[in-house]
Amino acid sequence: MKTTATAGGLRTGVRIAVVGDRATGKSSLIASVADESFPEDVPHVLPPIHLPADLYPDRVPITVVDTSSRIENEGRLLEELKRADAVVVTYACNEPATFHHLANFWLPELRHLEIRIPVIVAGCKLDLQDESAPMSLERKMTPIMHQFREIETCIECSAAYQIHVEDVFYYAQRAVLHPTAPLFDQESQSLKSRCRRALKRIFILCDHDMDGALSDAELNEFQVKCFNAPLQPSEIGGVKRVVRERVPEGINHLGLTLEGFLYLHTLFVEKWRVETTWTVLRKFGYNDSIELRDDFLSVSFRRSSDQSVELTRGAVDFLKRVFNAYDVDKDGILQLSELDDLFSTAPQSPWSKPPYKDAAEKSGINGLSLRGFLSEWELMTVLSPVQSLANMIYIGYSGDPASAFHVTRRRTIDRKKRQTDRRLFQCFVFGPKYAGKSVLLDSFLGRPFLDKYSSTTNERYAVNFIDQLEGGKKTLVLQEIPEDHVDKFLSKKEALAPCDVAIFVYDCSDENSWMRATELLVQVTKQAEFSGFGVPCLLIAAKTDLDPYPAEIQDSMRVCRDMGIVLPITVSAKLRDTNDIFSRVLSAAQCPHLGIPETEMGRRSKQHRQFVNHSLIVLSVGAAIAVSGNAAYRAYLSRKNTSN
Repeated sequence: MKTTATAGGLRTGVRIAVVGDRATGKSSLIASVADESFPEDVPHVLPPIHLPADLYPDRVPITVVDTSSRIENEGRLLEELKRADAVVVTYACNEPATFHHLANFWLPELRHLEIRIPVIVAGCKLDLQDESAPMSLERKMTPIMHQFREIETCIECSAAYQIHVEDVFYYAQRAVLHPTAPLFDQESQSLKSRCRRALKRIFILCDHDMDGALSDAELNEFQVKCFNAPLQPSEIGGVKRVVRERVPEGINHLGLTLEGFLYLHTLFVEKWRVETTWTVLRKFGYNDSIELRDDFLSVSFRRSSDQSVELTRGAVDFLKRVFNAYDVDKDGILQLSELDDLFSTAPQSPWSKPPYKDAAEKSGINGLSLRGFLSEWELMTVLSPVQSLANMIYIGYSGDPASAFHVTRRRTIDRKKRQTDRRLFQCFVFGPKYAGKSVLLDSFLGRPFLDKYSSTTNERYAVNFIDQLEGGKKTLVLQEIPEDHVDKFLSKKEALAPCDVAIFVYDCSDENSWMRATELLVQVTKQAEFSGFGVPCLLIAAKTDLDPYPAEIQDSMRVCRDMGIVLPITVSAKLRDTNDIFSRVLSAAQCPHLGIPETEMGRRSKQHRQFVNHSLIVLSVGAAIAVSGNAAYRAYLSRKNTSN
């Protein structure tokens, strides 16, 4: 099992596996770092060696694991590699064949085994190297390091003479605690996008007067926060001088600009001071993936399966201010460039991929109006409140995280009380293929009708606001469940718990479509009766621009009567006749006790439960009367005996 990080992002230990050809010096290297002397007699494979925490500056204990290269030990080797945090691959400096085997076998094999951890290449037996034909380590390793970017460091050592022995494991530990790969792209020799985004956020947080530059006072405050020590005026001057020489735009009359700040961290990585950048990132809450750590997102979203999370009014007001701040041209729309700028301090734009991509109403050329912008946030909050909180913090939210979210009342309680105070409702959309489910979601987002079928292969979402006649808005989330996914979706007992209303779309011109929709209705109803999460259901007769199949009206009336739901709502996306469908779906969701279908078996089970409950009440009343009567009779006998 790999070592883990604490809540503060610091590791409790580092596990290093040492691999390589037989007789390259693996065991001698390990034994010499443990004993600080060269061992005369070393076993073929050493047991795990524990190096003390105070051996290196980071004060994190190390476990070093020796391995065998014998074929019969391949299983154990793979096990140890998967448990390791870093791997040291050895070759013998006096045996060129082992160096070639390093490049032709060991490094490709690590990739083949999908061992995605830092690699340190260690050339052992440096004291035995043939000095008549020397080749520098840099010259030997440069082409290999270009091919295998996972190599963090290359070093030559001698266990016999204690040359660079401790350094091998120091570099391995440092590669785990302060990895270069997440920060720096060796190919382009520049900071990676996620690192730049995080540093930009940190820069903005430290730029208290928001003038686009860190003044001497702000730079000093940053230094104290990260390193617990102020900078002397001469040191600040030296920093500025270095930046000005290499990046003139990195310094202006106000102080250190963002370009200068980023250049400094590029310089730290290039000068092997990568731990400096990691110290800064971790002080501001980032983990090894350059995302906010869990302890920075410590709000409890604990809830039952039939509860959901909504944004509070304060959070919505914050998001409105952010929207207005980044709507540079004040056209009421965030264009793609403005959205990119808004999320430039987050690890990536959270809405560039499903389920958020194309889930809200678009304006202009893929832009978002305030309505669409808030819709995306509402969807992200209900699907992943932790992700919603993290992205709010990334873009500048500094208030109490707990005050930004509200956990709703349980839906089962809403149904008992016959009312709900939710602002957001979730609607599951079922139906056979070709029925018009996706077209319905498109019309909800104001998109034009396209007379071209495109199968939905994954669950899809559409979110929008619905204006109410009495004023105010509610949010409706439509989730399309592809027909092929229904069985798997309903296999979970609590599948319907987050659902406020389920709709079943069918092509009114196709009898087979109708029959399949009713099968799905019965399947969902049975699941609801089994799980106890009954939901209001609506049938949607789509494609009313086509002639209905002959018995469509009679069939729909019979099924709706038998199951206790309202008649189908007719719509035609092609004619843009939605029949106020979405407001009607919202109305059904706001009356959580109505329109819940029942199967015949469910109805009989319900009647049986009611009969049993009624019988228990009668028995309880009868028992109470009997007890009361018995007490009265005993009181009568007592008085009679007293009078005698």
